[in-house]
Amino acid sequence: MRLCLLALLSHWRRHPLQGASILTGLWLATALWTGVQALNSQARADYARASAVLATPAQAQVLPRQGQYLAQADYVTLRRAGWAVTPLLEGRLRLPGEAGGTLQVIGIEPLSLPAGSQVAGQPGEGVDLLAFIGKPGQAWIAPDTRQRLGLPLGETMPLSEGLQLPPLVEQAQLAPGVVVVDIAQAQALLQVPEQMSRLLLAGTAEPTLPAELADRLRVQPAEGADDLQRLTDSFHLNLTALGLLAFIVGLFIVHAAIGLALEQRRALLRTLRACGVGLATLLAALTLELGLFAVLSGVLGVASGYLIASLLLADVSASLRGLYGAEVAGQLSLPAIWWLAGVAISLLGALLAGLSSLVRAARLPLLALAQPQAWRQAQSRWLRGQALLALGLLVLAAICWGLGDSLVSAFVLMASLLLAAALLLPALLDGALALLARRCRGPLSEWFIADSRQQLPALSLALMALLLALAASVGVGSMTQGFRLTFSGWLDQRLAADLYVSAPNTTQTQLVMDALAAQPGVEALLPNWTLDTRLQGWPVQLQGIVDDPHYREGWPLLEQQADAWAQLAAGQGVMLSEQLARRLNLRLGERLTLPAPSGEQALPVVALYADYGNPKGQALVAADWLRRAWPEATLGSLAVHLAPSRGEAVQAWLEAAYADAGVRVIDQAGLKAWSNQVFERTFAATAALNSLTLGVAGIALFISLLTLGHSRLGQLAPLWALGLGRRQLAGLSLGQTLLLAGLTVLLAMPLGVLLAYCLVAVVNVQAFGWRLPLYIFPGQLLNLAALGLCSSLLAASGPLWQLARRQPADLLRTFAHER
Repeated sequence: MRLCLLALLSHWRRHPLQGASILTGLWLATALWTGVQALNSQARADYARASAVLATPAQAQVLPRQGQYLAQADYVTLRRAGWAVTPLLEGRLRLPGEAGGTLQVIGIEPLSLPAGSQVAGQPGEGVDLLAFIGKPGQAWIAPDTRQRLGLPLGETMPLSEGLQLPPLVEQAQLAPGVVVVDIAQAQALLQVPEQMSRLLLAGTAEPTLPAELADRLRVQPAEGADDLQRLTDSFHLNLTALGLLAFIVGLFIVHAAIGLALEQRRALLRTLRACGVGLATLLAALTLELGLFAVLSGVLGVASGYLIASLLLADVSASLRGLYGAEVAGQLSLPAIWWLAGVAISLLGALLAGLSSLVRAARLPLLALAQPQAWRQAQSRWLRGQALLALGLLVLAAICWGLGDSLVSAFVLMASLLLAAALLLPALLDGALALLARRCRGPLSEWFIADSRQQLPALSLALMALLLALAASVGVGSMTQGFRLTFSGWLDQRLAADLYVSAPNTTQTQLVMDALAAQPGVEALLPNWTLDTRLQGWPVQLQGIVDDPHYREGWPLLEQQADAWAQLAAGQGVMLSEQLARRLNLRLGERLTLPAPSGEQALPVVALYADYGNPKGQALVAADWLRRAWPEATLGSLAVHLAPSRGEAVQAWLEAAYADAGVRVIDQAGLKAWSNQVFERTFAATAALNSLTLGVAGIALFISLLTLGHSRLGQLAPLWALGLGRRQLAGLSLGQTLLLAGLTVLLAMPLGVLLAYCLVAVVNVQAFGWRLPLYIFPGQLLNLAALGLCSSLLAASGPLWQLARRQPADLLRTFAHER
């Protein structure tokens, strides 16, 4: 085994480029895959931390029927009545000065926390309770949050109006963006004295509230589902799919390099077998050799994946915060198992990439190992197997198309189509070259096509990688650009008001509304009443609106009945967002049952509307009807329509009059700009991974051409001997590369359009519940086609430069051992 392994490793001393290509392929594949997994792992770990603080496992809650807060006196009443409840107070706190930013403040009462609660630092974990609840108290914060905001450790921090944040104490279990304080401290910081957000009940029981509290409080049943994890699953699955595509493209490099190396070592394998090395020993040595490459590449790939994840983490966290309100830490904190898993995925990739070459070498007869014709025959059989596998994948795609009804089936559909197209590419290229060969006239043109067909087995994997990368770029680019157009038009319709005003509570919002009604230039005030509930286990927001022409003119309806707005205004109909209608499988005219406190309410669906980017389902009802059915509905915001040229004056008056009341005023242009910024950052990580995948495909083609250039002198030397110059040979080789790359680009364009259709019509529907229109952008297709050809040209430039500078002695040497 030792001698066999030394003999095999000696090949890499003579061909270091091939060894570098295997290392590069495994390194890139491992780096991109582990980078994506690092992003997903960090996000999910932070979801778990957030759930431990905010959700508590499967606990019922006592909530106010109206407004955001319940009175502390009601909490005292329940405790005296024997209820095992513990209070929570939640709110946002803006930090002054250079630190800036906001924190989510959570006030707890640690002595009454239920035993199942997982709040970091709860009693029993060695926490000094006297220091936490006494003066000046403590503020628990995650280390990454404190470092990101630049907050001092163990010192009080002055805030506005004489308030101060208690000394910070780091708790690693806390979610990012959260600070936990004693509830008395939270009431002071949030300026809501003797108020609480909710009460947590021990266990899952739903006792009956005392009669004197039933009109002010309600008991919400225990919810075991993790909404944040559920809502963001589609986002992470999209990242995983892109990472897997990049991993597969990287493995193409390895597969091509291993195949070429094995072909060049046919004589060595024959010699080893003739010297008595058994087939099992030879295959074991080849596998061990491949394992050495995998371990080295895995270590490099995991380190690079960590770097990639660190660079993309800011964009991913901004996307999750903007789309789902999910806070993700600004720095990576990964367990040791992640590093080991990265090396393991490198080993798996090396096995997958080298398995076919090992199997072909094992099945070839001993005396045929050194015969190129036998090797080409084995390659032909393998291509026939590829074609059969491609047909099987197309059948699987058809099954997923017809019967699939989940996000996983949607991605299986796309993966099957992409892999089937990649496996069919060599046969399609060979057929296209065969058609061109029939039109060739003259020996040089016939040689040009024949030699191109002979290069196909060596270049097919690199061309497959180019096909997949270009198709992914076309599909994702078309979907992104189409979404941008649709999203911009939707924003113009939905954000039709001049100003949007929100206040800390319903009472404050009503006061602002009354004051605005007396201001000159205010044409319309559109209050937005909201209530969060659940339908079939999914979070849903009910929105109550008033009857106003601005809604009729600007609300983007996809389907509607003839008198939809009149029925809605009369409280006799409901409009559903597209995603909620799909999730509940409701159509126009069917009735939606809503679980109101006074009894179930059923309303017919009178319209469906687009609501892009909202992770929750949404139902639109009349404001008066919502307030009658749910007295606890809150007045969330005001849309203010102003006379021309009055926007700046009214906004300045609002900001001056309510500067200290926590009232937020956002103008339409600012809100649109913020929304578009969230949109761009949402797709930043996707675009980066897409570009990296295309770059990996270019490297695959470069390495294949460079490796092939060393073995093609036997085909080019006779042409040189017949009188063709070295530059002419380089030009012919460049033409062959561009011909094969051009045909691949032509095939990638329709495949990319098909991929875009799958993304907007299948994946988006399953992931988010809404469907986008399909847009085709000819300019984008031309740009990507040019990019594919340019990358091929750059990949071919190095090998062609070497060929053009070949010395005559190198070409003559190929005739030294005439066979």
